[in-house]
Parts: sequence; structure tokens; C-alpha cells
Amino acid sequence: MSSGNGASADTPAARMRRQIEFIVECDRLKEIFRQTINTASRRAENDAEHSWALCLCAIVLAEHANRPDLDLLRVLKMVIIHDLVEIDAGDTFAYDTARMADQHERESRAADRIFGLLPSDQGREFRALWDEFEARSTMEAKFAAAVDRFQPMLLNCRTEGAAWKRHGVTHDRVVARNRHIADGCEELWRYSEKMLADLVADGALAPGPAASASGRSA
Repeated sequence: MSSGNGASADTPAARMRRQIEFIVECDRLKEIFRQTINTASRRAENDAEHSWALCLCAIVLAEHANRPDLDLLRVLKMVIIHDLVEIDAGDTFAYDTARMADQHERESRAADRIFGLLPSDQGREFRALWDEFEARSTMEAKFAAAVDRFQPMLLNCRTEGAAWKRHGVTHDRVVARNRHIADGCEELWRYSEKMLADLVADGALAPGPAASASGRSA
């Protein structure tokens, strides 16, 4: 019998079966590897590790958010589910402009399939959270996006810019890609700017053509 509120009419046992199949499907996230490397083993980080790290960042750094009274549980939901689409779409390197062109389209199709494995009411909730994160339409989404951008930068800075060097990424591109961290956490962006400047000073991150030209003319 329908509850009248749009919730699934599945029995509890049927709902649980769908939820468990969703959980099993999400185990595949452990097999999606990213460009960033872990600080100790120096092997590629996988998406499940990234998602865990984002949850940790959100919990630890929430007091610094632009709006400290934000709904932290909502943030955690967003950061734990937003990369599930990469099970189908794969990881898109942030500085790969060709792959970035159709990233949202690929990931949107993946969201339809993966969240569609859940009971319909839960699937709609997860899809709405994914859309909210993508749009950065709330303070929770802005903070979730801030930690999502910060964490790979942190790994890169603590591994001497390993992934950036491998792909020829320069300081100016890193700043352009990540400056919206300030929309969710201005203090975290100030920390990031200093962290990046130190990496440039150490010679581990190239400054970029504009900065290089400015330095030659000085």
C-alpha cells in the first residue's frame, strides 16, 4: 500500500535487497583510481579513499566554513555520494580539458543508473543531493565543494606536486581551478594560497607563463 508521500511501495525486505545491491555496486568505487597519489605509499589514490578523506576534512574543518552553523550531515552525504558516478563515468582529471567537456553529461547518465538502483524515494534524495553539489547552490554544497577541491591539492603539495608535474600543470592553472574554495571557506582558501606559494618557492610547482614572464621583466 502506498504511503501517499511518494515513497516506494516496496516491502521492507524488498527495499533492503535493493539497498544492499546498491551498496555492493558502490564497492566498485574502490577500483576507480585518481591522478593524485597517497602520501605514504605513493600509489594512486582510489575514489573510495578520496571520499573517506573528504568526510574527514568536512568534520575536522567545518568550524572554519563561511557559515559555521551549516548542516554538517548534509555536507557529509554530498561528499560521500558525489563521486559514485565515476563507477560508470570514470575519474576525469581536473586539468584534462578534452575530457572535461562532456564530464557532466557522462556523470549525469551515471547518476540516473546508479541512484536508480535504490528504492525510488531514496534514489530521488541521493540524486537531489548530487545535483545540489554540482550546482553549488547552497552553503552546504559550497563547503562540500571546497573540501573536494582542497583535498587533492593537499595531497599534491605533500607529494612534491607529483601529479601536477606529471601533467605539466602550473600554479596559475591550479589557482584558476580551485579559487572557488573561498565560496565555501575563505580561511581554507587563504591556507591553500600559502601552501601553493610555498610549493612554487620550493621549485616543486611551476609558476606558469604569466608569472614567469613577469619575473623575467622585473
